[in-house]
This record gives sequence, C-alpha cells and structure tokens, in this order.
Amino acid sequence: MVSMVSGSGEPLSASGRSSEKLSLPSLQSKMKTDPEGYETELHLIRNQFYSALELFQQQAALNFSSISGVGADPTVAKDLSDRAMFLAHVTPFYPKQLAEFPSDLAAFLKSSARTLPSGLRFHATQAVILLVNRKIIDIKDTLSLFMELQTLDDRNLRKLAFSHVVHSIRRMNKNHKNEAKNRSLQNILFGLLQQDDEAKAKRSLITLCELHRRKVWFDERTANAICMACFHSSSRIMIAVLSFLLDYEKIENDDEDSDDLSSEDEMTQNPHVVISKETVYKAHHKGTAASKKKKKAKLQRAIRSMKRQQRLSSESSNCSYYSPLYHLKDAQGFVEKLFSRLQTCNERFEVKMMMLKVIARTVGLHRLILLNFYPFLQRYVQPHQKDITNLLAAAVQACHDMVPPDAVEPLFKQIVNQFVHDRSRPEAIAVGLNVIREICLRMPLLMTEDLLQDLVLYKKSHEKAVSAAARSLITLFREVCPSLLVKKDRGRPMDPKAKPKSYGEVNVLSNVPDIELLEQDDDIGGSEDDESGDEAVSISSDDGNEDNDDEESQYTANDGSEDEDVLDEEGDENDSVDEYESDIDDANEDDSDDEDKGDTEELETEEDDYTEEVSGSSKAGDSAGDGGNEDQKTKASKRKLSDFEGQLIAADTSLRALKRLAEAKTSHASSDSVDGILSDEHFQRIKKLKAKKEAKTALAQQGFKIPSSDQLSFKRVDPSKLEAHVRLRLSKEERLALVKAGREDRGQYQARTAIKQKKTGGLSNRQKDHKKYMPLAAKKAKAQRSRQEKNKKKSRSGKQFRGKKAWKQ
Repeated sequence: MVSMVSGSGEPLSASGRSSEKLSLPSLQSKMKTDPEGYETELHLIRNQFYSALELFQQQAALNFSSISGVGADPTVAKDLSDRAMFLAHVTPFYPKQLAEFPSDLAAFLKSSARTLPSGLRFHATQAVILLVNRKIIDIKDTLSLFMELQTLDDRNLRKLAFSHVVHSIRRMNKNHKNEAKNRSLQNILFGLLQQDDEAKAKRSLITLCELHRRKVWFDERTANAICMACFHSSSRIMIAVLSFLLDYEKIENDDEDSDDLSSEDEMTQNPHVVISKETVYKAHHKGTAASKKKKKAKLQRAIRSMKRQQRLSSESSNCSYYSPLYHLKDAQGFVEKLFSRLQTCNERFEVKMMMLKVIARTVGLHRLILLNFYPFLQRYVQPHQKDITNLLAAAVQACHDMVPPDAVEPLFKQIVNQFVHDRSRPEAIAVGLNVIREICLRMPLLMTEDLLQDLVLYKKSHEKAVSAAARSLITLFREVCPSLLVKKDRGRPMDPKAKPKSYGEVNVLSNVPDIELLEQDDDIGGSEDDESGDEAVSISSDDGNEDNDDEESQYTANDGSEDEDVLDEEGDENDSVDEYESDIDDANEDDSDDEDKGDTEELETEEDDYTEEVSGSSKAGDSAGDGGNEDQKTKASKRKLSDFEGQLIAADTSLRALKRLAEAKTSHASSDSVDGILSDEHFQRIKKLKAKKEAKTALAQQGFKIPSSDQLSFKRVDPSKLEAHVRLRLSKEERLALVKAGREDRGQYQARTAIKQKKTGGLSNRQKDHKKYMPLAAKKAKAQRSRQEKNKKKSRSGKQFRGKKAWKQ
C-alpha cells in the first residue's frame, strides 16, 4: 500500500473525489485511463522518487557501505523500486511532466549499479528496458549501460540485459535494416571487444556471436571483428573465438549419402537429368532377365549419381556453405599472425589443436601459401599422437593445388613412413592410406610410380579397413593418372592418357564454356548424310555380292553384341580378367598410336586414291556394258575370304580418314561462320547437350567424378571418415552393453518344466490322450504288455553279470 510514505502520512487520494487509499497498480490503471485527473498524485510519487534518489546519491558520495545505512533498509529499497516501475509505466501518458525521468534513471543506474542491492538494481533495469521498448530512450544511449550490467556478478541481471540487447537489435532489423544505426551500435561493441578488460570483451563477443549466428548482423564487418578477436591478449577470449569459428566447421552428414534421400526430396530438388531413350529401351526390353536387371541397376545408379552431382553443384552455386573465415579481408595476414602466436604460445594441447584447425581451414578455404605450416605439422605426425585423426584432417585441408609440391613432400613422406609399413597396426595403415588418398586428390603430383605400386599391394590385406583404403587409392588414380598403376590395376579408365596438371598450370577459357557441344550438334545432320553416302559407295564398290553382304552384316552384328557386353560389364571380377582386359586396352592404345602416326599419310594419299577409284569405276561402267558386269560377277564368285577381309579393312580405314577430313573442314567452316553472338536458345541447347554428355559419361564411368579445386576448397574433411571401416577396441562395459542389446528381443531363459508349470489354460494333447476312454481290446493288450515287461524286469533283477563266463572259454 502507498499510505505509508517516507516523510508523510497522507494517503493518496483522487483529485476532486472522496479520499480513498489506492495501491500503486490500481492508481496506475486509473492514471492511464484519465491522465489529467491524476496529476497531483503523479507529482507526489515523482517527488518521493527523487527524494529517495538523493539519499542514495548522498550515500555514494560519503562512501557508505551497503551493509549499514539506507541501503540496508529493505523497505526503502522496495519503495524506490516500486516508484521507479510506476513512473516508467506512466511516462508515455505524461511526456512533459516526466521528460527528465528516463535520463535520470539511466544515469543513476550507470553511476551506482555496483553499490545497489540486487533487487533494486534488477527493478531499475526493468524500468529502463520498459522505456527503451516504448522508444522513449534510444538503444544507442543505453547499449554501453546494458553491456556494463552484464559484467556484474548477478546471473539474473546478466541474463536480462543480454536478452534485451539481442531482441531489441533483432526487432530493429526485422522489417528493414538501418545501416547507419547498425554501424553506430557495431562501433560500440567493437570498441568494447578491443578493450583489455576481459569481462567487457567477453560479453561483447558473446553478443556479436549471437547476432551473427541469428543472421541479424550477417555482414563482413561483424565477421572480421569476430575473427580478429583471436589476437586478444586474454586467452579465454581467443578460445571462445576459436570455438565459435570451429562450430561452423562441424560436418553435416545430410548431404553425404544420396541413396538415403527419399523420393519426395528428389522431386523437390528437381535436377535436370537427361538419359537417352535408347539406353532406357535397352535396359527394359533387350537381353535376358539377368542382363536387363543389371542394365536397370546401372541406369538407376547413373541417375542417382547425376542427381547428386547436380544437387551439390547447385548448393555450391547458391553458397549454402558459410563460415566467418570466408569474409576475411586480409586472410594471409590473419593466418600468418595466428601461426606466429601458435608457435610462441604456452597453451594446453587442445587450444593448440583449435588454432591449428582454424589455420588449416583458412589456408584451404582461401588457397593461401604458408610454407612454414607443413614442417610444423610434421613434428606431430606420429601414430601414437593424441587426436592424430584431427591433426591429419587439418593437414589434408591445408593442401591445395597452389602449394608447391616440394613444400608438402616431407610431410607426405612422413605420413607414409610412420603409418604405412608392415609392422604398423591395421588401424594406422588404414588411416594412413585414407590420408594419402585425400592429399593426392588435392595434389596428385606428390605420388610416384614406385610408391603407388607399393601402397596398392595392401588391397590383398585381410583387414577390411586396409583393403578398402587401398582400393579407394586405386580408384582415384584410375581417373587421375592411370599410367602410374600396373596394367591389371588400371581397369578400364575413361581416359587412359590422363595426367594431372603440372604445378601452376591453369586452363584459360577463350570461348563460351561447352560451345563445342553446340557445334558438334549442328554438324550431326550433315555428317549423318555423309556417312550414308559413304556406305552407299562402299556397298556399290563391293559389287553387291550376297554372300559378302551376309558376312559383313554378321561382322557388324558381332561388333554390336560386343558393345552391349561392354556396357553390361560392371567391373573387374578377378585378376585374370583384369590382366586380359588391360592387355586388350594396351593393344588398342598401340593401334590408336599407329593410326595417329599414319593419319597424315592417309589424309594425303587416300583422298586421291578414292577419287581415282570413283572416276575409274565410272569410266569402266560406261565402256564395259553388260559383258563387263558378267565378268565382274564371275570374278567376285571366285574371290577368297582373305581378299574380302583385306578390302573390308581398307574400306574401313579410308572411311575413318574421310571422316577426320570432314570434321577438320567443318570445324574450320563453323569457326568462320559463327558471328560470336549467342541467344538464349543457344544456351538452353548447350545446357541440354551438357546434360546428355554427363548422362553418357555417368553410364560408362565405373569410378567417381573428381571434384574441382574450388569444390575441394569448400569441402570439409571429416576426421571420422579417415577411420572408415576401422573396428575400435571395446571395453568390457561396452561389450556387455552390446550383448545385452542383442538379448532385448529374446525372453528370459527358462527350463521346459518351469514353462510347463507356469502354463495356463487347457490341457495338452498328450494329457487329453491319457484321459480318453479306451476300448476293451486295447485295455487287454496294454495290460498284457505291462505284464510282460514286469516279468522281464524280474528275470533280470537277480543276475548281476549277463556276459560269457571266463572259465567256459
């Protein structure tokens, strides 16, 4: 109640009405409905507030402690807090009378917040928050006050002030962002973050991180300010910043397994997949049931892989990945400064690992060159090192194609020598092979032929983790550089002559990407007509022999069946098949080399020969007449099979030479005819042709698609995947937990007799048989059998030994 007020015993009465005692909440509601009628009560409560305020200020000036004096009186502190809340509620209705109250309350709280009782301080803070929410006080004027309140040793007050700052800034940026106001607030927090006072710097850092995480202040300024806090003099601030940066590097497994995606998710992604109708028809209608099943499975795998690749490319184009490290203005300076602090600091090992991870991630993300970092990592590359998988994952992330291979080679050799040898444990060998694969994926120039062939031999290991890691290394180099592998390990690569780029080599585009697909598509119509004409000429030159036509059709049919068999094959099944296929591939490569050497001679000679043959045949046809045709038929009937095969090969080579010549001419003509202006229709056609090409490669490709250097820089290496298929040793408690988990579905073990005794319900069939009424003949037979058995027992009971007597022998 308000009747007992310090200094006066008069009750609060409404003006012009009978005197009645009113509580502050009821008076507050009446003053909101009728502000003009309660001005006297307002002046009374305002004077009481300022008198109590003067008492507290005098106590602070005379350096009184809060244990004795006015501050120790709980009633005075409660009256002051109640009047402060009352005036904060009615301030919007009396803007003129209470114009100075908000600033006075904020100044009082700022000057004597540490000496006030906790209850009074909390209510005064609530009153200031109320005034800020009603836009009577600007948050810019009170932000430093609320940040200072968070440093006090009062948990409830700290939580209240922090939530108010975050929610008020979020509310301010909800509809539209006021850059000028945000910049002024950021300057206040940035200044607090750079101070040597650890408490203020920590609270400002927490506020900035929360606003950045909620995407309120999601700009480069905030990201740079958070990253630069790594160099604060306090180690606690540095650890907090490192943990915040590493939280963005947590691996999300949602986008790793494409097979786990549901059909609804695939429909929402809606990737642009193009598969030829011929391939779909063959998968459903050609071949036996087993071959059609294999074709369908292969088709589904190709579609899934294409959808996954297109989904990942769309995610990378949409910049779904985000890290504050990506917005560093001077990434090279940041990495060098943090690395120098890492070399000189005396922090515990966990803090050093955090610093090392941030450095490695920044180097990989921005593709920086920090040559001293790799020898520093080399010190810790030991199988018995603590958190060795995290260390190796950081080493992998710090490798990219812009780093000289000579700088990483000692670290690479250290990993090979320490992890991959015969006396090492299988877990260490598997981790070492996986790390080597990831490093070679980014820097394939580090691998040599002898080293690769030694590492590949681990594919015969009985440990699943080791053999899987070795086979993944084989799969990588089948795509990157098949020439480093032995013949039987090469399989059937897409490009047998593929080699990694040399250091510093860059592909510079001089034209629109994939425009050659458009040119090839434009030339398909003309080339098909030319091919049909060439076939007609070759058929007429073979004199139309029916037997030869049958043999040629059989030859082409065999070729077609071989192509289908090639498409049906899923991979290498054993070493003998690998050797056989690799020998065939080598022979084909030698043939292709010989053909390339003889292309120039064929282009020069066979064109003239072809024109002479056509002209000679036309002249002979005009002069010879019908008699000549009869002679040609008789000669064709006497032609041998070897002569026919030789002519067939010659015709095939001449056709290939003519095709190459036609392609060269069309390429020159297309380059001259294109005016350099492409419309939207051209780009749509390029997109469709590219999708068709990707579909063909996905159907023919047995390995995996190598990501680009940009995709690898964004890719985060999961340390747990370096230990794939590794079975860790379980403790006794973990083994017992696994055993008990396997017994959950089973009931408790009991003997049969116990189960029978606990049985409820009717009798069993055997018990029912015992109670059946037996006929008389059956009763007599049973009695006779029982009598005979009793007699046998009696006759045996008196004789202990039924064997042959020894003295009778």
